[in-house]
Amino acid sequence: MTTDYDAPRNQDQEKNTVPLEEFTNQGAQRQTNQIDEDEAVVSEGLELPGADLSGEELTVRVLPQQSDEFTCMECFLVHHISQLASEEGDEPVCADCVG
Repeated sequence: MTTDYDAPRNQDQEKNTVPLEEFTNQGAQRQTNQIDEDEAVVSEGLELPGADLSGEELTVRVLPQQSDEFTCMECFLVHHISQLASEEGDEPVCADCVG
């Protein structure tokens, strides 16, 4: 939609607009309420560092490194052999660390 800036302004449109101060105050109040609610929800699942985890059990099944996998000596992650970029000496390096 094009606007003719030379045309006289319609006074009815200006009466329905909200002043900038009121708009920013309302927006700030809405934002602070949302932030407070989100922080409360997020903090329920957090564990503080140093918490006693002696009663926790491992729920993830850990597999040893397979014959078609290697450990990158740059990032120390286990990758599939297809990600092997080069072997500098006896140290395998993945494609992510080379590039």
